[in-house]
Amino acid sequence: MAGADTSGTSASARRRVLAPLALAQFICSFAGSNMNVMINDISTDLGTTVHGVQVAITIFLLVMAALMIPGGKLTDRYGRKRCFLVGLAVYGVGALLSAAAPGLGTLIVGNSILEGIGTALLIPPVYILTTLLFTETTARVRAFGAIMAMGGVGAAAGPLIGGLITWSLGWRAAFVFQALIIAVILMLSRHIEDPLPPDPTRRFDTGGAVLSASGLVFVVMGILAADDNGWLMLGLLLLGALVLAWFLAWVRARERAGEEPLLSTNLFHSRTSNLGLVTQNIQWLLLMGVSFTVAAYLQVVRGYNAIETGVIFTAATVGLLASSLAAEPLAKRRQQRTLIMVGFAVTIAGIGVLLGMVSGSPHAWAFAPGLLLIGLGLGVMLTPSVNVVQSSFGEERQGEISGLSRSVSNLGSSLGTAVAGTILVAGLTTGAYAAAMITLAVVGLGGLLAAALLPHRPAPGGARTGHHGPG
Repeated sequence: MAGADTSGTSASARRRVLAPLALAQFICSFAGSNMNVMINDISTDLGTTVHGVQVAITIFLLVMAALMIPGGKLTDRYGRKRCFLVGLAVYGVGALLSAAAPGLGTLIVGNSILEGIGTALLIPPVYILTTLLFTETTARVRAFGAIMAMGGVGAAAGPLIGGLITWSLGWRAAFVFQALIIAVILMLSRHIEDPLPPDPTRRFDTGGAVLSASGLVFVVMGILAADDNGWLMLGLLLLGALVLAWFLAWVRARERAGEEPLLSTNLFHSRTSNLGLVTQNIQWLLLMGVSFTVAAYLQVVRGYNAIETGVIFTAATVGLLASSLAAEPLAKRRQQRTLIMVGFAVTIAGIGVLLGMVSGSPHAWAFAPGLLLIGLGLGVMLTPSVNVVQSSFGEERQGEISGLSRSVSNLGSSLGTAVAGTILVAGLTTGAYAAAMITLAVVGLGGLLAAALLPHRPAPGGARTGHHGPG
């Protein structure tokens, strides 16, 4: 492989490469959660509703999920660093357009569409480059730990940072902040070298990309329509299922014809990877679902402003950061399966505490214990889930599996916001808040079951780049 083995590179050189990759994951995760504390400010300023802002947030997450698989595939044809830089540029334009948005439509174009497209282009290279550049097991675990920690902190700290900026400068400044971070990442990215040359001869499966994206869009749109029209919801969900079935038939037909599909069915032949993808999806569904539910409840029902809402989320940020920083030493002593199971158990317990204490107390501090537990639980399992999936395949499949992995995670984020938001906007009351949290806890039990089914010591994916750490 042309990539450098990090066992022979200096620690400072590794940090120079890792810094822009981790910062990119941070800002994309931040973008998915920081708008939660701006619900009232944006809806008032742009003359829209809570549901309108929820739609904008969900479309952003959905665009990421729908285009992440094509984005990962494009890295093989055009190169990982080039896709990373183009994605950053598109994202930056979207952030600036959002900052100047005169109405909800422009905000959706800038934030939901352009930032979503930019993220879908830049995130797969983050994970592919990390896998290819950090070839030594310990270094790769540490690198993934740093990236996932920054991603988790970005999502958990988004409400606090967004709240501070909104309170002091206004919600538009939060998008200017994103554009400035993008500029910093572009400057830091000059140290990145693509370990594999691009292959312009690789054909891109346009038909597969359209079908996969359309199917995911219809499914999430169906969930969003649940509070308006039950028949429309069922129709969209059925249409989404049919389009995704068409996509699967399309992929199989291309494989039988000897052509390269958008997503190889061989990626789903690994039981370990499949279960890891399920845990990834549910982790981000819980993180974004809890974030939206609590933020909407605090602002709409209890009347808290952006900064007050953001401060309350500090407990989740502290918990997630603490457990993410402990990911590497924990991985040396415990199996990845065990860490993921413990993470789900602690997160579900946190939802229970959050539900019980908030319903029985009018004080803001009642949110802290539950949010702290949720942060601790999510931080424990984010990195092991990524390691399980990424390391199940060799370097020749990293473009595909990285795109699939990030798509599944972002689909979880969009589903979390859509499901929780749909329940809440149906009637923002204490009862709706409880219903949303109970729904998230039940989904979390599904994640715990998937983690329990993971092999005790999953076999590596057959390539020397596979992770051979504690199973």
